[in-house]
Amino acid sequence: MKFLLIVSAIVILLAPITGAMALASGLLIALISKQAFQTAKITPKLLTYSVAALGAGMNLETVIRAGMNGVVYTFIGLLTAFILGAFLMRLFSVEKESGFLITTGTAICGGSAIAAMGPVIGASSLSMSVALGTVFILNSVALLTFPTLGHFFALTQEQFGLWSALAIHDTSSVVGATLIYGERAAEIGTTIKLSRALWIIPITLIASTYLKKKNKSSSDQPIKKPWFILAFLLIAALVTYIPEIQPIGKKVEWLGRKMLVLTLFLVGLSLTREKIKHVGFKPFAFGVTLWLLISSASLLAIKWFHLS
Repeated sequence: MKFLLIVSAIVILLAPITGAMALASGLLIALISKQAFQTAKITPKLLTYSVAALGAGMNLETVIRAGMNGVVYTFIGLLTAFILGAFLMRLFSVEKESGFLITTGTAICGGSAIAAMGPVIGASSLSMSVALGTVFILNSVALLTFPTLGHFFALTQEQFGLWSALAIHDTSSVVGATLIYGERAAEIGTTIKLSRALWIIPITLIASTYLKKKNKSSSDQPIKKPWFILAFLLIAALVTYIPEIQPIGKKVEWLGRKMLVLTLFLVGLSLTREKIKHVGFKPFAFGVTLWLLISSASLLAIKWFHLS
């Protein structure tokens, strides 16, 4: 296991491997070997470290200032996503842990939000894999289809940037889709999406507080404190207000992204055929339905009210 981890880490650091590729590779190795690798201890730690490191790629002032223009749309989108998620979880009879992670990823910023929320709620490797896999697939679909749909519905650069920020899961896919559409769309979409990503902080803190109150009588079930969210803020603030360390910040962000990819590989390694069969098709159908509803509703709102 240690040898495999070392080799995998080297490959992931050197090769341009995406999160989806890493997750699929780990799963393929686990299925071929017909055994689940024990990664439960190291995976949560890598997740928290990688999320904290991603803060080095954010300029808090730019994100907050630019994102204020879309704060109302963002809040409405978040609230709508969580309300719809709660309803659809019951409709599809989805296991609560996977359903909540998929909803969080859809509402905020995809894989990063799932990676941040997972350790807070003590999510299993299976739930993490289901949620991340669903989000990655939908990210790929959005990246390929959104620019074409934007032209079909005659969206302006500003409207397409806003729609992408509200409807596409991960920031990287927002950047990719909006760059295809135009520079102005990329500017709007990226800044609003980054400001939306800041909602990771209050949402994880609320989840942590809720779980703490819910389990306060259970001394044997400690709730993990989201210290890494504070580390995320601190690192982002340092990079923002100390220009001299920004080159180092870029390297730290790069390392954080690589660590996240490595974590996804380890998550895939931990799965077995039995676990996958236990999950079934419902979580994926739930995630697709939630995403289609959010995407359609935000597009209709932008067209009807000419939002930009």
